[in-house]
Amino acid sequence: MNDLTINKKQRTYIPQKLKMEWESLSPILNELLKREINSVEELTQWLKDKSEFEAALEEDFAWRYIKMSCDTTNEELVKDFQYFATEIEPKISPIGNELNKKFSESAFIDELDQEKYFVYIRAIKKSLALYREENVELFTKLQVAQQRYQGITGAMSVKINDQEYTLEQAANFLKDTERSVRQNAWETIQQRRLVEKNELNVLFDELIAMRHQVALNAGFENYRDYMFQALGRFDYDPKDCYDFAVAIEQEIVPVLREQADKRSEALSLTRLRPWDMEVSTTGKAALKPFAGGQELIDKSIACFTAIRPDLGEKLALMKANGLFDVESRMGKAPGGYNYPLAETGAPFIFMNSANSLRDLTTMVHEGGHAIHTFLTANLDLNDFKHCPSEVAELASMSMELISMDHWDCYFDNEEDLNRAKKEQLADVLKTLPWVAVIDQFQHWIYTNPGHNATDRETAFKQIYTRFGAGFADWEDLEQPFGNLWQKQLHLFEVPFYYIEYAIAQLGAIAVWKNYKENPQQALDQYLAALALGYTKPMNEIYETAGIKFDFSADYVNELARFVKEELEKLG
Repeated sequence: MNDLTINKKQRTYIPQKLKMEWESLSPILNELLKREINSVEELTQWLKDKSEFEAALEEDFAWRYIKMSCDTTNEELVKDFQYFATEIEPKISPIGNELNKKFSESAFIDELDQEKYFVYIRAIKKSLALYREENVELFTKLQVAQQRYQGITGAMSVKINDQEYTLEQAANFLKDTERSVRQNAWETIQQRRLVEKNELNVLFDELIAMRHQVALNAGFENYRDYMFQALGRFDYDPKDCYDFAVAIEQEIVPVLREQADKRSEALSLTRLRPWDMEVSTTGKAALKPFAGGQELIDKSIACFTAIRPDLGEKLALMKANGLFDVESRMGKAPGGYNYPLAETGAPFIFMNSANSLRDLTTMVHEGGHAIHTFLTANLDLNDFKHCPSEVAELASMSMELISMDHWDCYFDNEEDLNRAKKEQLADVLKTLPWVAVIDQFQHWIYTNPGHNATDRETAFKQIYTRFGAGFADWEDLEQPFGNLWQKQLHLFEVPFYYIEYAIAQLGAIAVWKNYKENPQQALDQYLAALALGYTKPMNEIYETAGIKFDFSADYVNELARFVKEELEKLG
């Protein structure tokens, strides 16, 4: 690939150098609001102009968020983010609702291609039904409050052997073959988390109260029921989530318990403790698939190129344009994400690499999201790119598994490669009960909004225990056990975004199963599904990928059995 320049689409409606200040934005919104629409062609053009404006706004917000999470200690960056959240979004929201009304009341809406616009029209109608003016200020307060989680957790670090580490870096000691080293690291990390326990509990109480009020304002009994509508969950309901949790409990937990028994035997331990769960049972040191962030990026480009050359080109384009921040460091927000840049048509990958196998899987996971961003970049409307999480996570989790056939880009000997694949497949199964824990916990939190921090901790412990509690013995570790939920960023920043990981994990296993049988066909189907964006209902996107949108107990059992067989093949 010779040209490594990203060329943004030329703007045709808004000024090329639009200042992201209310004084500049207001006239554009007013023009959209007042414009006369006298034909279906004019309605289509109005939608495209509105989309161009929304993409520019989204990208501006994206950069504010990215820069702030790359350096949570920079007060100017925090202020820039808060300016958008407090001075722009609240003013746009009511006008955005009026624009939705204008569209839904247009005399020409029925003349649009109903197949092409079905999902979009459905979403607009749902947005109108949920909109309440009194929630605009609450959403602003929530946006600002949620950001505090990054500030608190981004400042966390620990000293081990007189050296300071971020929590992500310190987690590498949990893979040490010396048990005392692992225990010391685990306890040090937990003690650090407990320092902020009360502050994070107070923050979470504030978030719950505001979220509950949002739901009441919109006419819902609780925030859970509100969010099922707000997230556009047209294909399943809370009962399906409870049933899915039961399926995971019955079909996956026993498999993981069996693996835990094998781990215990291999490590010659009568009982496994939380610090025994990450170390390799081979007695060998932790795998090192790369050294440093640049090598991770370069090896990932090689891996994606081996899958299909144009996929590698997309990651190379990102590297050339500085669209990665991958290494863990002090003051950086925790976690990882792929943030689509709506106008540029490319994504930014943020993560906290500490040179571990988990970082490799994070990179190929976010790389799957990145490919999705590129494939949807030229869809007609910005909203067509806004996929539900069940589709977005299918993109990323499938790539984790598809890419395994080319992990020789990271490992130069067969033994390490096999070991990496085994650890990845074990993690695939481990994902499901943890997702069930976080999802069921959220159901409890928001259907019991009057609870206190102690109630919350008790509920978490009960739910976590139901799904195996990590298959470790937590005796005399009550405090860290009850506080584990606080490490889950989603609970603070993106409530109810979690069951999607389990739904998508099943879908990803099914994609990979197809890939093992017919690589070319499965890859073509997977990429064709991603290219749809959100122009089709979710079940049709899954069908395009050559799989079922299904999370019944039978399907869970079938796919878990397949993963187990693949694990056994690896020895």
